[in-house]
Amino acid sequence: MATMKEKLAAFERDLRDAERQLSRRDPVLRPFIKQHGPCQISPHSNHFETLTGAIIAQQLSTKVAETIGRRVKDLYKPARAVRPEHILGTPDEVLRATGMSYGKVSFIKDLAARTTDGRLKLSRMPGMPDDEIIEMLTEVKGIGVWTAHMFLIFSLGRLDILPVGDLGIRKAIQTAFDLADLPNPEQIEAIALERRWRPYCSVASWYLWRSLA
Repeated sequence: MATMKEKLAAFERDLRDAERQLSRRDPVLRPFIKQHGPCQISPHSNHFETLTGAIIAQQLSTKVAETIGRRVKDLYKPARAVRPEHILGTPDEVLRATGMSYGKVSFIKDLAARTTDGRLKLSRMPGMPDDEIIEMLTEVKGIGVWTAHMFLIFSLGRLDILPVGDLGIRKAIQTAFDLADLPNPEQIEAIALERRWRPYCSVASWYLWRSLA
């Protein structure tokens, strides 16, 4: 069985191959890849904390989301990570004081409960197909397809996820391909097929996000 170091090295090789393939196949992506350098997708194993952060970040600016996320982590120092039992043992009002809405408090408590009682098997997800993970995650209150896509890309390191509902991706494609209107999911899928982004849609998406900077 490969060590974590070996797995990460293999993942980095896959990223470099994805960059080469996309640069060769798509002249629209090529300058983005050249400008922004190596793709920085980096999978990690603290899936519960990742999902908690994703729920917190919904409909918030990056700065505000990071501030609330830090406050939540500070509640549980010196623990190195936020765990389900932490959330379940914390009164709602204490979580609300970090800046979260009542809705988001209920969402992360549902996430924690499902993780604790085994309905949500986060430890099994690295070996599960994408569609099964999306189906399982979207049963949690407050987690939709967009959040599931972000989890697949940035926590599990899945390289062929195309977040067709992401506003940033839609804006980037509209600009990059000089479209009159924001593309809908079907148009984005068609572009990905035509430009041969698969099996590296996550990497293509990363560069499209960077193109907005």
